[in-house]
Amino acid sequence: MINRLLGMVYILMKQGTVTAAELAERFEVSVRTIYRDMDTLSAAGIPIYAKKGKNGGICLTEQFVLNKMLLTRQEQQEILSGLISLRETRAEGEENILQKLGAFFKTDPVDWLAIDLSDWSGNRKQLYENIKNAILMRRLVRFDYYGRNGQMSRRTVEPVKLLFKEYTWYLKAFCRERNEWRTFKLFRMKRLDVLDEVFVPREECICEEKSPDNFFTLIDIWIDKKEAYRIYDRFEEDEIEILPDGNFMVHMHASVDDWVYGVILGFGPSAEVIAPDGIRQEIRKRIQNMAKRY
Repeated sequence: MINRLLGMVYILMKQGTVTAAELAERFEVSVRTIYRDMDTLSAAGIPIYAKKGKNGGICLTEQFVLNKMLLTRQEQQEILSGLISLRETRAEGEENILQKLGAFFKTDPVDWLAIDLSDWSGNRKQLYENIKNAILMRRLVRFDYYGRNGQMSRRTVEPVKLLFKEYTWYLKAFCRERNEWRTFKLFRMKRLDVLDEVFVPREECICEEKSPDNFFTLIDIWIDKKEAYRIYDRFEEDEIEILPDGNFMVHMHASVDDWVYGVILGFGPSAEVIAPDGIRQEIRKRIQNMAKRY
């Protein structure tokens, strides 16, 4: 309905006066529905009315003018570019909106951003699509989730937001099993189903939000200076300390999981965990287990 109301306003702004029959045909609804839409728009403050006689029809008052010059050319371009980024996420209706605003601004957007939510194999493409639809339609999702300890549990959650952070996608949701806000790593979500049940959005409470993976830990890692290019590829500048001998001490804030251990082990003999001792011992254990295989 909202798309039809916005579409009506756009058509009236562009064409001036349009008959109810023409609008009904355009939106594939009855003439009575168009008149009900007029009442809805009028109640929302849109000055819409119907005039009788020759050349009569539905129109907006002459005083209702959206002056596109209120936006600079750069602002118009930023709006269009923002819609292009939404198109990359396959948001519903964005292509139609993009065409309308492009015609209204009389400019073509600069396609400067490409975002692909799937992996190279394309296997996870449907996962993102299902989660997006569940968020938009306020529907519950259920999935198997593998925690940090490798144990699987079945979760039913109220999804509210997809989040990309630290090279990884997460789902922010209210977990009904834990009765609290949680942040789930998408790579650990398996066999996801979108349920028919619709939920009422809750008031988000950031203070109670928890990650099922673990809390964030400060890890001090000594890294040989010959790995300088990799250090600046991977870590933020304020995490990097240059030592007097030219080597590095990296102070990494991360949720401790297999991905973190993989990052550290990826530096091979060029890195050494200094603290905390628990992570240092776990790295030693993993190296010993690796050595047994060779």
